Amino acid sequence: ASLLVPKITLTKRQPTVIRVPNNAICLALVRELGEPVISSSVKNESDEFISDPRIIEEKFRHQVDLVIDGGILALEPSSVISLIEDKIEVIRTGKGDVTAFL
Repeated sequence: ASLLVPKITLTKRQPTVIRVPNNAICLALVRELGEPVISSSVKNESDEFISDPRIIEEKFRHQVDLVIDGGILALEPSSVISLIEDKIEVIRTGKGDVTAFL
């Protein structure tokens, strides 16, 4: 990762993946905190993603401090772009415009 990536987001696992969501709540949190947010997706016992905040809160209320209900999100995969060694490669085209990287 480059010097533009805060050290707190870097782990011993390589490469580092940075997601930039087009979501008003996520962007407001990052703006207010002034730094990236480290998070993971939520899955059930069958390894399926959970996108309903009410189900997430019901299932994990004793394991998390807060669930923000921004509504049910569509489970559309994100676009993935590799910037390893100054080589730009679109790994997966999904949500988000990747034309600038083609």
